Amino acid sequence: MSDKYYAPHGGHPGQDQLLSGRATFTNSYAVLPRGVMWDIVASYLPGWDKTRLWVLARPMTGFAETFAQYSMEVSPGGGSDAPEPDPQAQAVLFVTEGEATITLDGQDHVLTPGGYAYLPPDSGWTLKNHGDDILRFNWIRKRYEAVPGLDAPDAIFTNENDVEPNAMPGTEGKWTTTRFVDPSDMRHDMHVNIVNMEPGAVIPFMETHVMEHGLTVLEGKAVYRLNNDWVEVEAGDFLWLRAFCPQACYAGGTSRFRYLLYKDVNRHPRLGLLTTHLRRGAE
Repeated sequence: MSDKYYAPHGGHPGQDQLLSGRATFTNSYAVLPRGVMWDIVASYLPGWDKTRLWVLARPMTGFAETFAQYSMEVSPGGGSDAPEPDPQAQAVLFVTEGEATITLDGQDHVLTPGGYAYLPPDSGWTLKNHGDDILRFNWIRKRYEAVPGLDAPDAIFTNENDVEPNAMPGTEGKWTTTRFVDPSDMRHDMHVNIVNMEPGAVIPFMETHVMEHGLTVLEGKAVYRLNNDWVEVEAGDFLWLRAFCPQACYAGGTSRFRYLLYKDVNRHPRLGLLTTHLRRGAE
């Protein structure tokens, strides 16, 4: 297990363990603590060899609707020649353990821990584990929302160690964000960043906004305010937040608190229900 990135390793709880835990599902947020990711709840996908996964989030009507997120585990020699079945889906991959070889347009890109890849829709990428160790990574999927006059984004392959974090104003560098995509690039309709908080740092107000979140704790521990509740979280936990869920955070541990953060950005909210009613009226 990496000290810098936590990833689930499965297994099975003993009969002597208590049934109580921190798993929570409400109408505004869900917490999937690391202690629920056992072998018995792992999933498998067609077209993937020597691979299992934990599905952390999927679109759900009335909750978070824009994305799906998986914690992937690929054994040596495993992977897929056709990983993405939806030609409209874009992807972000973030490696926590092992080595991923992603092939795109005939070129291999090797990602090690901290490695980040953005993969445009309908790009025909493949992924293999050519290493000797198990590969573990986060896979975030979202259907791309095309805009007339804007091309789809280019692929990105990098590592967080090669990206300089941006300090949040007035925090003296105690709260920083590692951004893999230029926020002003309107081609992108989702961002996946890493938020870094030193011990004692705080998100000092109740953020309440339209963006949905998938939040994977990579390192450390903290106390999160979610809607009306204070929730303790630690490395390996996953937080799933619907739009407008009030949220704040206090990094109360003795080491850094860091998490991988998905959010949907740069597009009009869809007016599907209104459009349907107007269409029916015209008929």
